[in-house]
Amino acid sequence: MNNQQNSPQTISFMNKHVHVVTPEMTLLQVIQLLLKHQISNAPVVENNDGKQILVGFISERDCLSALSNEVFFGNSSPQQSARTIMRLHPVCVTPETELFSLVSVFVSHGFRHLPVVKECELLGIVSRRDILKALEVYYEHEIKDRDQRRSPPDLTKIINLRFLVDQD
Repeated sequence: MNNQQNSPQTISFMNKHVHVVTPEMTLLQVIQLLLKHQISNAPVVENNDGKQILVGFISERDCLSALSNEVFFGNSSPQQSARTIMRLHPVCVTPETELFSLVSVFVSHGFRHLPVVKECELLGIVSRRDILKALEVYYEHEIKDRDQRRSPPDLTKIINLRFLVDQD
């Protein structure tokens, strides 16, 4: 089996229902959104003609850092917002990114989630868990195919073929 041609595409297993943050949201609003939905990160998007354009990415870690600095050192001026604490130019993947390329990125760089974009438009998020599930399904199919190639053919089925007569 050729891994490049037969592995699933990101679009088939990414999360398309993503909670997003806007750049104008305050630090407190971002934290409340993350806690309410029990998510560890969110893409920061701007709406442009009905499309969600990815402008950054924000995580619990980013919020923790900004909030602890604000609490320890006092209120910042101007007020912290998603725009001031988000990571600009996040690493992204496309819907066509092949499974084993995703595995490599996740394993090599320690990401937990990556935005899926096409021409700057956010389409969804793919997580390590999504990749693990897809790889597990791929592995099961690969093992099944490998076992079928190794198994000798059922000779009774081949022998019975010679007795099939066309009724025409």
